[in-house]
Amino acid sequence: MKKMKTFFAVALLFVGAVSFAQSETIVGVAAGNDNFSTLVTAVKTAGLVETLSSEGPFTVFAPTNDAFAKLPDGTVSSLLMPASKTDLTGILTYHVVAGKFEAAAVIDAIKANNGAFKVKTVQGNEIVLTLKEDKVVLTDAKGGTSTVVIADVAASNGVIHAIDTVVMPQ
Repeated sequence: MKKMKTFFAVALLFVGAVSFAQSETIVGVAAGNDNFSTLVTAVKTAGLVETLSSEGPFTVFAPTNDAFAKLPDGTVSSLLMPASKTDLTGILTYHVVAGKFEAAAVIDAIKANNGAFKVKTVQGNEIVLTLKEDKVVLTDAKGGTSTVVIADVAASNGVIHAIDTVVMPQ
């Protein structure tokens, strides 16, 4: 029941955020949604606000607060320490793809590539995108998976797809 409430809360907030999307960057849209407070804090700590506010375009697979909460205890607080800035930056840029890829284009690419489409992230490693029960699933470099729970949140410099689990680079 808690997951359903969270899902609907995220959906409702995203619907409201879409009206601001033409003037708000990816960072602005995320900052305007309480379900991304951990992500926004991490982006600020990593020094990526300017980059993700630039012209782009970018596609961001954005972990929700619940996604960050799935990490082992202490992981988020450890990553937010100054000594972990390089690791944090690597993890965050692993969630970003250069270019604007809306859900329909992603699904078409998956289908055109025999059910699995590899995308290179800004971090440099690849994420494999597949479909499971009509939902886009990301498989990271370590074999972990994450599902897109809200797609196509427009921003002035790209698009955001909310995901339910943090993906990790090699």
